[in-house]
Amino acid sequence: MNNILTYTPLGGVGDVTKNMHVYEMGNEILVVDCGLGFADETMLGVELLLPDISYLKNAVKSGKKIVGMAITHGHEDHMGALPFLLPDLPWFPIVASPLTAEFANGKLKEFGLTQRVQKVEFDGGEVKFGQFSLNFIRVTHSIPDTSHIFIKTPVGNFYHGSDFKFELSPFDGKRSDLKKISDLSKQGVYCLMSDCLRSEEKGHTPSEEGILRALEEELAKTSGKFIVTTYSSNIARLNQIIAAAAKFGRKICFVGRSTINTKEMAESLGYMKIAKGMEVPLDQLKNYKDSNIVMIAAGSQGQENSALTRIANGDHKDIKLKNGDTVVFSADPIPGNEISVNSLIDTMLKQGARVIYSGIDDRFHVSGHAASEDLAMLMHLVNPKKVLPIGGTYKQMVQYKHIAKEQEFSDKDILLIENGQPVIFTREGTSLGKKISLKNVYVDQISGEEVESFVLRDRQKLATEGVVIVMVELDASNGQLADKPNIIVRGFSSQEAQEISKDLAKQLKNSLSQKKKPVTDWIYTRKFVGEISERYIFKAFRKRPLVLPVVIEV
Repeated sequence: MNNILTYTPLGGVGDVTKNMHVYEMGNEILVVDCGLGFADETMLGVELLLPDISYLKNAVKSGKKIVGMAITHGHEDHMGALPFLLPDLPWFPIVASPLTAEFANGKLKEFGLTQRVQKVEFDGGEVKFGQFSLNFIRVTHSIPDTSHIFIKTPVGNFYHGSDFKFELSPFDGKRSDLKKISDLSKQGVYCLMSDCLRSEEKGHTPSEEGILRALEEELAKTSGKFIVTTYSSNIARLNQIIAAAAKFGRKICFVGRSTINTKEMAESLGYMKIAKGMEVPLDQLKNYKDSNIVMIAAGSQGQENSALTRIANGDHKDIKLKNGDTVVFSADPIPGNEISVNSLIDTMLKQGARVIYSGIDDRFHVSGHAASEDLAMLMHLVNPKKVLPIGGTYKQMVQYKHIAKEQEFSDKDILLIENGQPVIFTREGTSLGKKISLKNVYVDQISGEEVESFVLRDRQKLATEGVVIVMVELDASNGQLADKPNIIVRGFSSQEAQEISKDLAKQLKNSLSQKKKPVTDWIYTRKFVGEISERYIFKAFRKRPLVLPVVIEV
């Protein structure tokens, strides 16, 4: 039927992550984005969250066809689930802007998948997937090549306005294409699906042009190493750090797999240029004075195995923090990561480093999302009949509704829905379909810096794999065991349980004895104990139980 379009979010409405949006006409399905979610401290044994694609799999079984997928930009919460979900779906074409496609294809290669994302240029015209015609529009965000997507259908046109801001002075000089937004929208827009994450913030999102100046001012004060951590995908920020280093005659060093991968990708596509002889490989740092170095380190969110966390805890073989060093957090904590980030800052301060973060200096990070007046501006440019906020929590969606009402949208034309709620669009109007039940889908990641293995794990799988509780008492003065660990094993045979209790205790003792230093970060230590336990159990029994580490200070 060509007179009905159904839009169903499987993630990204009422929450910020797991973005996945489904547009359906007749037997044809278009998917926009395929993102991850991230576990918080309460989700023990879980690293990542995925959209529930049961609805898509059932639709395919019933005879419907996924005609294509479009990815809006290269952030994990919009494309990170591709390698986990594509193996469970039939083949279909996937398109994205050049840098976004490069990020996605790097992830697919890393997982050994052969499917690839096709590159679409912003001036390349329409992409046709069955009854859907797509136009990619350049917008500014905290990663280059971010897109909005203008979707033409027989029912009407839809503007998918995922993460964006209207940055007037982007460091790469590539502004949002306001003219293209306006020109396409003159064809008429049935509904605007709009980012709403910063709807509570008044005015316009500030420009990033002051960040370079702030970096230069702090570099001038620093006699030792200058370490900056930010999202590795924020290429504009990486380029600002490189420019600041060049001004002071310092060499640049990339620390951490994600920053190195991004650097190599950005250089290959011409998004980053580093003067010959300016970059120093990690293993050559020892040949340079601290005062000659600027480092870009992965780990702005306090990730347990990140380069920055290992530096902070004295576990990095090439980098040690000293008095005179400066560490700049050029990123705010993602909600749920505040505890890990604050603990990381505390640990670095105890090492004698000067640490600059948004709580004491807000000059080093600017949001990638539109504030209230920018959101209103998009409404004016698109001029839709209806609006539907996406990419935010429910309270941000409600605030978006207030902004829309100020722009003279009526209540019936402002659609506030939840994940799994279909909205049916016809030429006569809109209605809500029967809500789809969505379950939580968890991914357990057992890894060091390199990705080693990933396991999809729901509650039934957790039960079949077992549970191991590892209780250790540590002497805070030296990080060593104060007593024999108490290990409780469920879901294994009695013989396996005895082996785990005996051998894991030895493994923990040996691993901890190699550190022998005061414990300053108990969150990191607890995760360290958990990682040792997970690795031992998997190596010895090829099983991945839920491991619950409990660390007690004595």
